[in-house]
Amino acid sequence: MIYLDHQATTPADARVVEAMAPWWTRDFGNAASRTHVYGWRAEAAVEAARETLARAIGAGDPREIIFTSGATESDNLALQGVAHAARARRGGGDHLVTVATEHPAVLDTARALAREGFAVTELPVDPAGFVDPDAVAHAINERTILVSVLWANNEIGVLQPIEAIAAVCRQRGVLFHSDAAQAVGKVPVDVAAAGVDLLSWTAHKLYGPKGIGALRVRSGRPRVRLAPLLYGGGHENGLRSGTLPVPLIVGFAKAVELALADLEAEADRLIALRSRLLARLRAELDGVLVNGDLERRLPGNLNLRFAGIDADALLAALPEVALSTGSACSSARPEPSLRAARAGPSRCRGPGLHQAGSRPQHDVRGRRCGRGSDHRGGPGPACTAPAFRVAPARARRYPPPIPIPEAGVRELPNIAPPGALQCRGSSR
Repeated sequence: MIYLDHQATTPADARVVEAMAPWWTRDFGNAASRTHVYGWRAEAAVEAARETLARAIGAGDPREIIFTSGATESDNLALQGVAHAARARRGGGDHLVTVATEHPAVLDTARALAREGFAVTELPVDPAGFVDPDAVAHAINERTILVSVLWANNEIGVLQPIEAIAAVCRQRGVLFHSDAAQAVGKVPVDVAAAGVDLLSWTAHKLYGPKGIGALRVRSGRPRVRLAPLLYGGGHENGLRSGTLPVPLIVGFAKAVELALADLEAEADRLIALRSRLLARLRAELDGVLVNGDLERRLPGNLNLRFAGIDADALLAALPEVALSTGSACSSARPEPSLRAARAGPSRCRGPGLHQAGSRPQHDVRGRRCGRGSDHRGGPGPACTAPAFRVAPARARRYPPPIPIPEAGVRELPNIAPPGALQCRGSSR
């Protein structure tokens, strides 16, 4: 089996597992226990990890790092936290700006806030996958409290112009949040230099454990006000109550440390593998198209579509290769992924290249066509048989295609139930 879905998740690095091991058994203390050595050791490990993570993203104060269960919770805490804190303040704003190609953790949260009465603007992207900073500036109004834009897209891998968007937000006095789950440990991330107020990321995208993530909340002035999602103990500066999972936190820090140690070399290696794979596919197949900009993207990402080939049929014909047609976080929904939908109806996300192993997993030989001659995989004069065929035993029923809305600024309707609290006043 060939695994090429590393943007969905990654295997835990053996060194990460080793670093976590003693905290499951020997050093099992609760980091909130202040009266004995078991708690002291656990607390010291948590604070050491917090310092590692702060340095990794250019945060000036380790106390800015809030541990969560993952990037989804971090996104929820950022968006809901800012929105509900603004609503609680007299004269707080009620408008959020995001992008139509965001991760579901952001889009679904924004849409949930719209159902509470908040105003939400979803901006389109250009054919290369980028949002225009000028469009962000145009969308911001006197009621805007937050802008949220992915640092690196979780499907097509493009790197958004974060610094330019942050400058717009700073000039307009609006908080800026970015989900960097796919970016940290793969490309340089510096929240102070970029001007990002809130940053979400997680461990399992960079060979760390599942179930642990973080939200960076900028300290200093003007203050970032957040309302917590969870109550019950006041952990994490009162923003995220609950017993801290010390083994996962230690593993998170170790994974980040390892990723940053060879970030540049690993990026160069993955770009070389990506170029090799794309060249091989284009040499042996017709109609291979890249979704998103090929230069300003994650080193290990290649998102493709194959002309005339149904993506689901392609996956069914390649049971020995782990690929996907969309975000793992939205795969339960029988609808096209908005992240890749603009590229066309036939798409296959992947491969998400990886760091482990000496032989490139993506170096796969071409199939033979039904007529018995070597076939390059696409329709051509050598063979008229389909490039990919699904055996009857593998036949599956697919739901009908769902229409993809035309690109454009989308203002979500205010659909608050009758009697819901409505805020009016200045934005700050």
